[in-house]
Amino acid sequence: MNRLDEITDALRTRGIDGILISDLTNVRYLSDFRGSSACVLITEKKRLFFTDFRYEEQAAKQIRGFEICIEKEPRPRLILEKAKSLGIGTLGFEASASYEFYRSLLRKGPRIKAITNLVEDLRRVKDAKETRLIAAAIDRAEKALTDIKPHIRNGVTELQIAARLEERLKERGCAALPFDIIVAAGPRSSMPHARPTAKKIQAGDLVVVDWGGEADGYFSDMTRTFLVSGGAAEKKREIYDTVLRANLAAIAAVKSGVRARLIDKTARGVIQDAGYGDFFGHGTGHGVGLHVHELPRISRLGRESVKTGMIFTIEPGIYLPGTGGVRIEDMVLVRDKGCKVMTSLPKELEILH
Repeated sequence: MNRLDEITDALRTRGIDGILISDLTNVRYLSDFRGSSACVLITEKKRLFFTDFRYEEQAAKQIRGFEICIEKEPRPRLILEKAKSLGIGTLGFEASASYEFYRSLLRKGPRIKAITNLVEDLRRVKDAKETRLIAAAIDRAEKALTDIKPHIRNGVTELQIAARLEERLKERGCAALPFDIIVAAGPRSSMPHARPTAKKIQAGDLVVVDWGGEADGYFSDMTRTFLVSGGAAEKKREIYDTVLRANLAAIAAVKSGVRARLIDKTARGVIQDAGYGDFFGHGTGHGVGLHVHELPRISRLGRESVKTGMIFTIEPGIYLPGTGGVRIEDMVLVRDKGCKVMTSLPKELEILH
């Protein structure tokens, strides 16, 4: 069953006659359209694609399976006219839509009903093409880091490392970055989402690098932590070893049918048993695809069971204020039995000179 058929089948279970998809990532997922202004309306028998004059030619080349409607009047008015002509009694719309867009649909027309995660639920499981693109995004990211790793050394700033890495990602073919690169050294590495600064790397610093690649709109996300030679390192080696054990234990727990929160509990248990439970405050992982953070959520709140074909991160960490932090992040593909680790960079502690 293709994506559009799955949406059509879901209409009945959601109690709606049609669904209006306005989130551009979801529009792309269903139609392959890559522009910045569009929405789609799907009923049991009709599939309409709306965009404006700027994208008329592009839509004609990219869109298949939809009737293309080029807007010559305000979008909400055209949508309501089409909904009326199609006999839609209850029109679903994405709960993530703006309040302004919601208000525009309240004019005289069908009843409207907010729908949550209709397309996002489908996006959790990747097909073969999506998996190949994510693998390509991982490969580009890993090669880019390998290219610039010799520059991670004493005296170089966090910003300089981030700039070099961004440059190499683009040279490797990434048309966009999934998020701003994180480079955090020394005590600043205890902040999980620290932005790079002009701080210079010093002897004995832990250096956290969190970055990702892109391939045809699909993303990757990974983290490696390095230790710069020199200075006291015993505590830093200890927390690194603990995070690595948590990472490996969580990966070993991944298989189709296991609950997401059990994977999180496995990683968290290793860190708690080592006495660092209070210093691991975020979830163990998240889905990655057209967004760098999407379903499923691998956390204490993750009640769903993971399924074959899901791709998500495993990224436990320990963050000690005043000392520094360690995060080791891989991406895994769920299989019927176990999982495939899609990332391939070494994870043993690397001492940089």
